[in-house]
Amino acid sequence: MNKELPSSNLSPLLEELRGLIAQSHASIAVTVNSAMSVLYWEMGHRINADILQNQRASYGQEVVSSLAKVLSLEFGKGWSEKHLRHCLRAAETFQNKEIFYALSRELSWTHLRSVIYMEDALKRSFYIEMCRMEKWSTRILQERINSMLYERTAISKKPEETIKNEIQALEANKQLTNNLVFRDPYLLEFLGLQDTYSEKDLESAILVELQKFIIELGSDFAFMARQKRITIDNEDYYLDLLFYHRRLRCLVAIELKLGKFEAAHKGQMELYLKWLEKYEQVEGENSPVGLILCASKNEEHIELLQLENSNIKVAEYLTQLPDMKVLEMKLNQAIELAKNKIILDEQ
Repeated sequence: MNKELPSSNLSPLLEELRGLIAQSHASIAVTVNSAMSVLYWEMGHRINADILQNQRASYGQEVVSSLAKVLSLEFGKGWSEKHLRHCLRAAETFQNKEIFYALSRELSWTHLRSVIYMEDALKRSFYIEMCRMEKWSTRILQERINSMLYERTAISKKPEETIKNEIQALEANKQLTNNLVFRDPYLLEFLGLQDTYSEKDLESAILVELQKFIIELGSDFAFMARQKRITIDNEDYYLDLLFYHRRLRCLVAIELKLGKFEAAHKGQMELYLKWLEKYEQVEGENSPVGLILCASKNEEHIELLQLENSNIKVAEYLTQLPDMKVLEMKLNQAIELAKNKIILDEQ
């Protein structure tokens, strides 16, 4: 007669079997997703190479429309003209099949479809590598694109060769730098603040919505303390927010300022960072980094104080998501400032 095993004996076995099943399901899903993405690339490549290449635009449009109608009748509505155009674009953007195949093993078709229409290759590479490293969902990726994350990272304000090197380092070694981590400006529209509020209100709102705030900072930020007390010469100071960044392997001190950036903010942050380095930094960690979030920045102050070369970052925060035209205007302003600086340096 068969005897039932005690439930206590079954538990470890069940957990192991559940893990095997889940792992198998995940592996199958990756394989299926990759196979579908490669199929779409093959479709786009064949249509472009065999039919559309060197043909006039009107002819190409007729061909794609006709193919979509026939394929939809035979295989269902998934082969619409719009979908075929996505396939064409994927093959045009990633002309090397092996590179596309490698990406398809890590990113879904929806991920890839979100980046194939980016004309700037460096911008596209930035989002691909951040997706691979941060394991962004398609929703998070689209939110990052909509918020112009690339344009708001420090990396976007660097020379093209620097951008290439940093993205290559990220791809090869999963190595993050300060330029990739810190944004400017930060978008904090989810805080729901009224027109008038205090720094305490801002801090409280951030803590209430801490998960969203950390997502805007980046998934490697871990919350450690609010109003961290720092005692120096029997005098107490309070650091607004303290985080730890896993990949940078350092503490990140954040100070929130309602007004514009002032020179005194640098001295205050330097004091906090020296204290953290002396009393909180542990063996194997890098030096702490400070982030000062201000309502507005004073670019000349920041330049004269040489903050670009320090471990103190200054960024604006926006409590409402501005119109895309406003973000584009801010980007253009940053480009003009950079160009003017280069011209002055060359004179």
